[in-house]
Amino acid sequence: MPKVSSVIVPYASYLRVYEPLAAFPEPERGHWERYAQRDGRPSYQDELRRSLADLLPTPPVPVPVHESGDAFVLDVDGVLCVCPWRTRLRGWQALRELDEELPAPVLDAVLPPVVRRQAAQDHERWLARNPDARPWIRSATWHVPLHWFVLVSDEERTYEKGSAEDAPVLRYRTPMVQARRRVARALRTLREAVDEGPLIDGLLDVGRWLEEFHPRSLVELDYGGLVHVLPADQLDGDHSAADAADGVEALREGDGAAAGEAYGRLVARWRTVRDRRSAN
Repeated sequence: MPKVSSVIVPYASYLRVYEPLAAFPEPERGHWERYAQRDGRPSYQDELRRSLADLLPTPPVPVPVHESGDAFVLDVDGVLCVCPWRTRLRGWQALRELDEELPAPVLDAVLPPVVRRQAAQDHERWLARNPDARPWIRSATWHVPLHWFVLVSDEERTYEKGSAEDAPVLRYRTPMVQARRRVARALRTLREAVDEGPLIDGLLDVGRWLEEFHPRSLVELDYGGLVHVLPADQLDGDHSAADAADGVEALREGDGAAAGEAYGRLVARWRTVRDRRSAN
């Protein structure tokens, strides 16, 4: 088993947007420019470790008191691009979703109602001052939302098996313009073939989110902690983006049977992953 951290890695996947420095107003742009020149910037695992550490005190701290000044940084064809963590904002958003994720007795034991109420009040006050705020990172536990795969192509897939010191990596990276184009094409095809459904709803939501970023941004779909729950052979053979593309193309050509087969492969693969959530 790869040695990653002394903290258990959450089984979560991530959709990240890296924006060019030009997209940020001053003084934030200057902050990220200086930040990118620092040595020893925190990694993906560091972000997870910090967020989990906040849950250890009594009472737990579900949302950081102060917003993170950290980010992930990439050089995209000579352009410095930044993905701010925005840990506090994402913590509030995740807290809203916990009611659907955990049974009430479990949720109350992990995060007492008084803690959740205080966090919700803090979020409301913060939103009043920051009505246009949005995260650069989305996450999903125990699966990758199927509509995320529409944003990328199989040719953009990177799989690294890892070693005794390094965790496996499975991710896709694509230019923002490509991601938006794929969402638009898939929506046209789906709306012509079906009336409504979760795939259309998901694409509408993620499409609106992508429109809020600079057109020269980079979109990254990262399997994150899911690489620790999936065997190496399953990771190696996982070409979910290809299945998503095959399904959309089959619908475009009017081949409902082929579209159903592609979608069925996706659903079966990710149902197996989600079933592990409740397994001993």
